Amino acid sequence: MEIAIIAHDLKKELLAQFCIAYCGILSKHHLCATGVTAKYISEATGLEIDKLMSGENGGEQQIASRISYNEIDVLLFFRDTRPENVNNTEEHELLRMCDLYNVPVATNIATAEVIITALERGDLDWRNIVNPRSPLNRKK
Repeated sequence: MEIAIIAHDLKKELLAQFCIAYCGILSKHHLCATGVTAKYISEATGLEIDKLMSGENGGEQQIASRISYNEIDVLLFFRDTRPENVNNTEEHELLRMCDLYNVPVATNIATAEVIITALERGDLDWRNIVNPRSPLNRKK
């Protein structure tokens, strides 16, 4: 499965701890993340992660584009929920794309744990059947 990862600055440490805890599961899948998040997680876990642009330079749009081409199966998006950050257009579009293309998305650690354990059990294998596979997904 293709897992995309994004974390706002205030959530990077929490996401790193999450990835350390679930490193065994995550290592079985293809990971991509926005710039700083990819570096942060890779250094903390040793996981191989495709590094996209940073969020403010278009990384979120890159992930949204991959979602629209069914190149992403799961999105882990640990967001900063302070009131001044709630009306972010790029975030809204990214979450809309997940809804439109039926991509499971976690915006907090509780949901991320549910999705990762479901992934390990095979509960998300329907993504292999329902969605056409892109050349990116086939090269695994």
